Amino acid sequence: MRRAAKVDANQARIVAALRQTGVEVMSLAAVGNGCPDLICCRGGNLTMLEIKNEKRGRLTPHQKSFHQRWPVAVVTNELEALRAVGVI
Repeated sequence: MRRAAKVDANQARIVAALRQTGVEVMSLAAVGNGCPDLICCRGGNLTMLEIKNEKRGRLTPHQKSFHQRWPVAVVTNELEALRAVGVI
């Protein structure tokens, strides 16, 4: 049985910054199995983001496996997220 999805403390700030610039954001945190935390859409382009805490931000084995098969940007703050989706 899968336990409840854990969301990093910085996720709310990152989502707010993305949405303020017009980026559509959907949380995928409940999917599990290494799936990234967010999928973002800007100008018809999709970007998957894995949000990590700056101090303890390690990928799990499931996440590492997912990232080997799919393009995912790992971000720790708002600036990195905005760069990953092409806002700046």
